[in-house]
Amino acid sequence: MATKMSALIIMGLAIFSLVSVSSAISGTATYYTTYTPSACYGYTDEGTLIAAAPAGIYNNGAACGRMYRITCTSGTNAGVAHPCTGASVTVKVVDLCPGCGDGQFDLSQEAFSQIADINEGRINIDYTQV
Repeated sequence: MATKMSALIIMGLAIFSLVSVSSAISGTATYYTTYTPSACYGYTDEGTLIAAAPAGIYNNGAACGRMYRITCTSGTNAGVAHPCTGASVTVKVVDLCPGCGDGQFDLSQEAFSQIADINEGRINIDYTQV
């Protein structure tokens, strides 16, 4: 009985992880280095794993505090042969990125450097709200 229960739990986790992967949205990311003031929190320090979101996601501040898991999928500038580190980073939305297009996040330099070589400057990403 315990073996069957373990098998069911493992199958459930496998299905859940497939759903999570399939719900990721493709976009792009850049980085910035001045974190305050932010549109969401003014001069309050919200740490360094933060991001500015495009207007559609920011939604007049409704996205403030939302967390997104960002994964580098490839470079865009052809400046770095293999810019992605293979890691993902979870960031908190603290600001509006008025110059960003749909699906583009402006990550803190610290967040960007966890998933890609900063010399690339702009990367393709997958993102999911968590």
